[in-house]
Order: sequence, then C-alpha cells, then structure tokens
Amino acid sequence: MIVNYIHEPTDLQCGQAVLAMLLDTSPERICEYLKNDRETTLREMKQVLSDNGITLSPERKQAQTKADLPHCALLSLETPRCWHWSLYLDGVFYDPEHGVLDDFPVCDRKYYWELIVDNDREM
Repeated sequence: MIVNYIHEPTDLQCGQAVLAMLLDTSPERICEYLKNDRETTLREMKQVLSDNGITLSPERKQAQTKADLPHCALLSLETPRCWHWSLYLDGVFYDPEHGVLDDFPVCDRKYYWELIVDNDREM
C-alpha cells in the first residue's frame, strides 16, 4: 500500500485525515460521509474502516517505541495539546499535524490498534 500524506484541514480533523490517507480520498469526503467535521470518535473510525474492508484488532495496545508496532496501525496519541489520531505503516509515521516522521511525534501515551485488511483489499 502506498500512502499519500494528507495534512489535517483543521485542528479538529486528524481522524478524517487519517481515514482519507488509508482510503485514498479527501478529508472533505470523509467529513461528508461521517456528517462530522470535528473530532472523530473511535466508533466513527471503526465504522468507516469496516465499511471499506478494514477492521481494527479487537483490543487497544500500548506502545513504548516504534518497535512495538505492527506493520500497519491506527495510533491514538496523547500529545501536549490533545488526544490525536495518527497512522503508522512500514516504519513510517503519517501524522496529520506533524508530517511524515521516522518516529512518534512528541506525546506522553501511545496507543494503537493493528489494522487488519480483508483479503480483497491490498495493504
């Protein structure tokens, strides 16, 4: 899978930007789909992914370093400013606020769900 980085259109649309990167669409389309242009909930994230052939591992896990992460993961990070959604794929962090990074952005707690793709979809 190739991810095209998308910067969050507003400070409240990190979830929409992550979903847009995963689904190769725009954050605006995700906002329309969710009927939400503000913070996204875990339930909304799961629903959009599930509707598009991607599921999350059943449980949230905590990471200390990037070595703890699976091949592809949805990240929930406690940054100095807020809780924040981000994406990890093959050693690269695609963070809607901070850009494409080699390691986690500055954050205290780091949680993740492994992304599991249906057989018909390539990731």
